[in-house]
Amino acid sequence: MSAPLRLVLFDVDGTLVDSQGSIVHSMTASFQAASVPVPTRKAILSIVGLSLPHAIARLVPEQPLSVQNDLVEGYKEAYHAHRLELGAASSPLYPGAREAIEAMHAVPEVLLGVATGKSQRGLDALIEAHGLEPYFVTRQVADHHPSKPHPSMVQTALAETGVDPACAVMIGDTSFDMDMAAAADVRGIGVTWGYHDRSALTAASCIIETFDQLPNALAGMWN
Repeated sequence: MSAPLRLVLFDVDGTLVDSQGSIVHSMTASFQAASVPVPTRKAILSIVGLSLPHAIARLVPEQPLSVQNDLVEGYKEAYHAHRLELGAASSPLYPGAREAIEAMHAVPEVLLGVATGKSQRGLDALIEAHGLEPYFVTRQVADHHPSKPHPSMVQTALAETGVDPACAVMIGDTSFDMDMAAAADVRGIGVTWGYHDRSALTAASCIIETFDQLPNALAGMWN
């Protein structure tokens, strides 16, 4: 009897790539252009993972919607320009990320995907910059879903791949990722190298500190 299909979904910012430099740079540029006080670095990193309009609304709930919309557009422009200037260096892969992706991709019954607060344009550009096009069979982005922690991204990835929730796992660095996984009835693996403190990952089934620990974490869930 053949092994069931497995689905491993990755968050992107703070999980696969360290994009905090670009995110803080772009938020700062956007807020300065709109003459709105720039949030602290800690505040900016706390909203990574949310869809951009939700992130801005959480940072400046006191600002009118028109200003929030200006900040969203300003961020998009600044981030795009920063990416064009620096290329892949604007969001480098974390140590061990590529090796983990390649190792899992080599297993026939394992499918890989992403579920990210990035836009389609942003995700496609990042995947191209790092040469990751062959690996992800399902790509869920903010353009097509409610913001995390709504389970829509995970549910759509499951529907696209035909994988049972019991055979799927979500890997991410934020409480939004782990809460999304729980809402979709899949297990979550929290990572400590990203932007939320370990103490925030309360909904995670387990927590890892390096990509080297991922194979054992997955084996413990699926064996």
